[in-house]
Amino acid sequence: MAKRKEAHGGGHGWFVTFADLMGLLVSFFVMLVAFSTQDQVKLRIVAGSMRDAFGVQDQVRYSGIIEVQGLPTRPKLKNAANINPEDASPTPTPDDNDRQRNNGAKLEADRKFSTASASLRQALQEMPDITEISKHIMVEETKQGLNIEIVDQDGRSMFADGAKEPNERTRKIIQKLAPALKAMPYRISITGHTASSRVPLATDYGPWELSADRANAVRQILSAQGVPSGHIFMVAGKADTEPLYPDNAFMAPNRRVTITMMREEPPLPADFKP
Repeated sequence: MAKRKEAHGGGHGWFVTFADLMGLLVSFFVMLVAFSTQDQVKLRIVAGSMRDAFGVQDQVRYSGIIEVQGLPTRPKLKNAANINPEDASPTPTPDDNDRQRNNGAKLEADRKFSTASASLRQALQEMPDITEISKHIMVEETKQGLNIEIVDQDGRSMFADGAKEPNERTRKIIQKLAPALKAMPYRISITGHTASSRVPLATDYGPWELSADRANAVRQILSAQGVPSGHIFMVAGKADTEPLYPDNAFMAPNRRVTITMMREEPPLPADFKP
């Protein structure tokens, strides 16, 4: 009697797995084809049901957006006032005219201020005789204006210790800055700063008086170089209340004098009537 042959484990089992994989791929592509062909009528019905369920208004008009009934649209502007076509007018109101004029004046002032800042930076770069001490000058544009910081460095003070008059090196820097500041149509403010001290200071002449006197000494040098007094907006001393490096109020660069070309609001037109 012939013996029955048993199936061995290494036959064609991989073919079954491959067939399953191909079946899954065919099903996947069938689903893609099915989703690519949409029934517009049924889609509108579903969209309309969603609209009714969530209370979406279908009468709102949006400028620049074409909305098909029952279809979702892209996000729209919030808090936009709806204006009826009969109420619209191509003629701007007086308030619109004033707003456009003020915005235009501000843009023009910002452009001129940026040009003045670039001119001042260029003037500083064209001073080869102060290249060695240029590290004492920091130029930074802020919301208040263009700050020109004349700062101390470790071992290289711009003012003698406790003195209100600048040394010769500092005086030379201020004299070189004067022509550029004189040519600018902007008012300037001069502010003196001191660093915090671990040694108690005298009560009759402290950091407030010293910082104010140093700022005034800078003003005197600028005035001697021809900067009109009308260009000076403010001369003040702030002691150690506004350190350049707040993390270390004792650092030498906190001792400085700041000359600021002020960014001011454009002047009102001569025919302005409130």
